[in-house]
Amino acid sequence: MQIDKKVRSEKRKKRVRKYVIGTAIRPRLSVKFSGKHIYAQCINDEIGSTLVFLSTLAKETKEQKVIANVAGAVFLGKMFGEKAVSFGIKQVVFDRGGRRYHGCVQSFADAARGAGLLF
Repeated sequence: MQIDKKVRSEKRKKRVRKYVIGTAIRPRLSVKFSGKHIYAQCINDEIGSTLVFLSTLAKETKEQKVIANVAGAVFLGKMFGEKAVSFGIKQVVFDRGGRRYHGCVQSFADAARGAGLLF
């Protein structure tokens, strides 16, 4: 019996989220790559609130025409890191959302680290 693609994706997400929990001191940096866009946010799981959010649909990135590829991940990772540091967030826990840590995910993480985030 073939398992649906969405079900497999949800299983991978749950497997990662079992160990990755955001706090007020160290929020969770969640990254989502869709076919066209990239979404990133820092989340405090203790109170269930988003502290910082940035996507390719935001005003700051819309004029740059960023898409969901490696170059777009580098650009958005750098901007997100700078925005998070300006909000006082220095350390985060990285939530790759069930995706493998290579390609776009790795590029985003390296760019965010370069902008000053520690994880």
